[in-house]
Parts: sequence; C-alpha cells; structure tokens
Amino acid sequence: MYYKLTDRNGLTQNHTQWGPGVTHTATGSSEPLCSEGWIHFYDDPLLAVLLNPIQGGFEQSTMQLWECTVEGAIKTDHGLKFGAKQVTTVREIPVPVITTEQRVAFSILCARAVYTEPGFLAWSQGWLSGKDRSEAAAYVAAYAAARAAARAAARAAAYAADAAAHAADAAAHAADVAARAAAHAAHAAAYAAAYAAAYAAYAADLPLKDLAKKAIANI
Repeated sequence: MYYKLTDRNGLTQNHTQWGPGVTHTATGSSEPLCSEGWIHFYDDPLLAVLLNPIQGGFEQSTMQLWECTVEGAIKTDHGLKFGAKQVTTVREIPVPVITTEQRVAFSILCARAVYTEPGFLAWSQGWLSGKDRSEAAAYVAAYAAARAAARAAARAAAYAADAAAHAADAAAHAADVAARAAAHAAHAAAYAAAYAAAYAAYAADLPLKDLAKKAIANI
C-alpha cells in the first residue's frame, strides 16, 4: 500500500481533486519526477508527514492522508518521494501525530548515518539520550556543521548535520517562548528536520522508513 497527502478538501497541486476511489493519470511525458509526467505519493505514512514541510507543504493540522494504489512504472527520489503514471486514492486514514521532538530525532538519526564528525556525534547522542537538548548546545553544533559544509567536498552530509542541529535549536527555542512564537519555532523545526533528512538521503542510500520508526518509538 502507498500513501498520498492532500489538503483538508482532498486537493493537491492545480486543484486536483482526490477522494475514495478517485483515479488520476499523469498526462505528460517528462522524465523528471517533479513534472507533469508523474503523480507523487509516499511509501510510508510517517515519511509522508515528516517530509511534508518541504514537499506538499500542506497545513499539518488539517491535511488528509490517503491509502492509494498505483499503476505503471514507479520513480523515486532517493526514497524521499515516489511517482507513478496512475494513482488511485482508496480511503482516508488518520494522519500520524508526530511531535517536534520526534521530528528532530528523525533528522538527527538521518544526519548521524552520513556525518561522523566527532563533535556532532557527541552532541547528537546527548540530544537523543535527553542529556542535553539546550538551545546553546544545538547552536554550537549547527555552527560547526555549517563551517564544515562550507569546506567539505561531500557537503550533503554536513548540510544534513547542520539542518538537524538547527531543528534541535528551533525545538529548544519553542519550549522557552510564548505560544505564538512557539508555533513558529515548531514550524521552523519541522522544516529543518525535513531538510536534514533530504540532505542525508542525497548523501547516501538510507533506510528512511526504519529511521522514522526508530525516531517515533524512542522519543
């Protein structure tokens, strides 16, 4: 089974309407995944929600998640999203509830899989264990990773670490500010966490579904 996100009204790009038993077929012939030649979907409901901030961009509190089936060739972008020529939404299912801390954990696990600088590994282990989730520590880790990214040949891994640390920084900030600012910080954390996963996936083939499940189970 595969999964598709829509807005609260069952709509996606170009006002494409989805619902129970609705089928759409890609009309284009372009090869790039982000083109009219493919219809996007996910292979895991957790990844759909975790990666939404940098892909569909649907409102987290109102978006809909659908089980779907696909026909024809399948194309993937490093496991971050998939495309098929024909997609049918079968039924709506509950959207997984994922906390800001779980998003940060996912980003850190992805970054640790590709970025092994000792300082980052020490900070990230402290965050995952709950020993140190301070904003100050996250800022230091982000600054160090950003400097590494500026001079590294394999920059995607360092960018993943930088984004993961920024996600943790935003999450820590969210815990210390008023409700309105906290909502903004949580959004920033979700966005940074999704980018961390994307950078890590571009750096190496990752078991993204396993890392997502581990993040949800352990935090």
